Amino acid sequence: MAEILDFNRTPEPLWREALGRKLREAREERGDRLVDVAERAGISVQYLSEIERGRKEPSSEMIAAVTGALGIDLADLLIGIAGQVRHFHQQVQHFQTSRPIGRPSGPVLMAVA
Repeated sequence: MAEILDFNRTPEPLWREALGRKLREAREERGDRLVDVAERAGISVQYLSEIERGRKEPSSEMIAAVTGALGIDLADLLIGIAGQVRHFHQQVQHFQTSRPIGRPSGPVLMAVA
C-alpha cells in the first residue's frame, strides 16, 4: 500500500519509527509472530508491538535482544534504516526541485511506494 506524504508538512522520520518499521518488516519476512519474537527476546509482546509501531525508544540492549531473536545482523538493520531515511530525503528533494517556481499552488500530496 502506498503511503501518502505531504512534503510541505511531513516531518523527517523519527529514529524509533524507522527502527520499528524495519524490525516489523524483518519479523514478517521470517513469518514470525509477535509472541514468538518477544519470547525469544525476553520482552513482553506489548513492548515489542510498541517498538514496531515507533512508540518506544528501545535501549541498545533491547535492540540487540530483538535482532538476536530475529536472527538478523545489527549492521544490516542499520543499513536498512539508513536506506529508508535516504529514500525519504530523495523524495523530499525531488518534490522541492520539481515544483514550478512563481506559480501559486495548494497542498500537494504525493504517493510514495
